[in-house]
Amino acid sequence: MANHGHKRDTNARRKPPVAYIAAPIAAVATIASVGIGVLASNPDIGEVVSADHSNSASLSNAIRQERTPEVSRSDARANDKLITASAKFSRKSDVAATSAAVKAADTKLWTTAELNIWDSSFDDAENLGTIEESEQVLVTGREDNDRSEVVIDGESRWVTSGYFDDEKPEPEPDPAETDESAESDSPEVSARTATCSNGSSVESGVSPNIVKVHEAVCAAFPEITTYGTFRGDGEHAQGLAVDIMVSGDRGYQVADFVRSHYGELGVNYVIYSQRIWSVDRSGEGWRGMEDRGSTTANHYDHVHVTTY
Repeated sequence: MANHGHKRDTNARRKPPVAYIAAPIAAVATIASVGIGVLASNPDIGEVVSADHSNSASLSNAIRQERTPEVSRSDARANDKLITASAKFSRKSDVAATSAAVKAADTKLWTTAELNIWDSSFDDAENLGTIEESEQVLVTGREDNDRSEVVIDGESRWVTSGYFDDEKPEPEPDPAETDESAESDSPEVSARTATCSNGSSVESGVSPNIVKVHEAVCAAFPEITTYGTFRGDGEHAQGLAVDIMVSGDRGYQVADFVRSHYGELGVNYVIYSQRIWSVDRSGEGWRGMEDRGSTTANHYDHVHVTTY
């Protein structure tokens, strides 16, 4: 567009209308007022304007600089990519530390349960298989996200923490080699044909699997006579859970008995002595639980069984 401010007027004799004169004067006054306010609030803009106070374009630019910049969609996408790249970098940055830990590993421990093997300690880690119980593995000593780092075939791998021992676990006794007293400590009772003979029972209305759990445990451990089923909360209220009132070493035997027969009894998970075993995470063995504050809440005085 042509700049009429520097173009010669074609009709110099004509007097400009008052409106044409008043409008620029009003605009200049408005700009001056805005400029004074901005100058008072921001010294930096004052420097810009003072450099050429007659240039209204400089003032307008300075005012625009004070506005909060708008974030475009392309900027947002760029930020998302930056965050993703940062997350990937945080994983890659551990490569050197992992390599050093694997090379320095010199401690071997025995597994006390069958454990899942993961390719990392992250929640999205890939399951690479399992380590059998009573296997000796090389450990690095590093732990993260409730998992411990082990070395398998020279590679860093991760398993659930808390299932290692300095000594090899004793194998389970062979039932054929045990004497009569040992059999009473480690009962071998068929869960399918078990019959309770001590007079205990569970309430009517519970699930058929709870009935099977009671019959099997009662037949294997006839000294246990108290079973709690219905209660006003959770799986107990649905008739899917039972509390077998037992403690100490006998409690461990009951918990292991129920776990070993989980398929026949329709068991979902077992809790005892602040530890839990579940079907969907059976490869991790018995897992530790958080402290709930009391002997009963931590399941030290009973074995809790939830069925399907």
